[in-house]
Amino acid sequence: MSEAAMPLYEVFIRPKAGLSHKHVGSLHAADDDMALNMARDVYTRRAEGVSIWVVQSKLIAASDPVDKDMLFEPTASKVYRHPTFYDIPEEVGHM
Repeated sequence: MSEAAMPLYEVFIRPKAGLSHKHVGSLHAADDDMALNMARDVYTRRAEGVSIWVVQSKLIAASDPVDKDMLFEPTASKVYRHPTFYDIPEEVGHM
């Protein structure tokens, strides 16, 4: 089948409630439902995960690593954006 018939999807899994989704891989599928079912079968074989996201790769907008300085350098001068002025209690867990 052609790329148009079987577009590339990126797969994200949330391992447990309260954590962020993590990119786990890619797959080709005919539609969103097929991609979701295939992602379940391929990436959650041992019942890991509480949520699956699939998105067509062509729909993801990403920065170019070459633009890293332009995009991220301005934040270096804004120390108030970095959580270094307070301690997070261990009982808070994942934040």
